Amino acid sequence: MKKMLPWMLTSLLGITLIAIVVVIFLQPLLTGQGSSKVAAEERPAPKLSADEIVEVTSEITEVRTNLADSDYVVAVNFAFQLNNSKSKEAFEKIKEISIKPIVIQTLADTKPEQLRTAKGREEFTDRLTALINKTLPEGQLTSTKFTNFMLAPL
Repeated sequence: MKKMLPWMLTSLLGITLIAIVVVIFLQPLLTGQGSSKVAAEERPAPKLSADEIVEVTSEITEVRTNLADSDYVVAVNFAFQLNNSKSKEAFEKIKEISIKPIVIQTLADTKPEQLRTAKGREEFTDRLTALINKTLPEGQLTSTKFTNFMLAPL
């Protein structure tokens, strides 16, 4: 019996340590804290009425430029939805001097193949949204949409 006592104590200690580690790692899942971050990110934005959408949306029209492949030209219009009307006012003030150059530069770095598919256009608008958000003095750009798109070879 005396020879088995150290083995039993070691086994008991090992099982206890494993149980403690399991409890520490599973506690956020059991209390719901781990899933709250995911649920907050996946929660859709509240639906806006048509009037509210118009109130927070700005447009840039008739952007024509070459793409990264200089054999292609693109003519596009964009609708930019901001998080509130105050942000839209600030956006309108800098639209021609800050936002439009970002749009043109981003298009100039884009290959025609990237804009031929819906997924490619979505990736482009996501990248454009991130770049514009860095330059906004206040508020946030929530979405960027193509309202007109024409890609043509020269």
